[in-house]
Amino acid sequence: MIELNQRLSMKLIDQLDLKEHIEGGYFARTYQSSMQSGERPSMTSIFYMLTNDRPVGHFHKNKSDIMHYFHLGSPIVYLTISPEGQLEKFTLGPDMLQGHSLQLLVKGGYWKASILESGEFGLLSEAVTPGFDYKDMTIALPEMLQTQFPHLWDQVSPYCKMTV
Repeated sequence: MIELNQRLSMKLIDQLDLKEHIEGGYFARTYQSSMQSGERPSMTSIFYMLTNDRPVGHFHKNKSDIMHYFHLGSPIVYLTISPEGQLEKFTLGPDMLQGHSLQLLVKGGYWKASILESGEFGLLSEAVTPGFDYKDMTIALPEMLQTQFPHLWDQVSPYCKMTV
């Protein structure tokens, strides 16, 4: 079964034309609205996948709200930190009886990390409004979160990117 899942994840990476993402995992932009919100598209969407070789989407925050949709594979755990310093944990996955959610909204201004805790891969989509722009994204370096949220440091440090 593991070999089948590894082949499936490699096939998905190829068929969906996924590339390595700066925060971790793989992604491909799938949609960009022709409607504008100021100087940006009113919405963009991507596929996002974590795999056993890239299992962490490191802490980062965006200015825009982002809706995450689970598609297939293993569950993905999300850690979010509100601007006030409240840490929450959510699981996107297929089994609602086990407490999984099929979608998750992460509001702009919240830090988030995603983790594939087991399995070969987890595939999601994300819709961003207004549309995603890299200049609106901040990758958390360790000193940023350690300074801002010292009470959470032990829990969040494994999911901070060491360099950008």
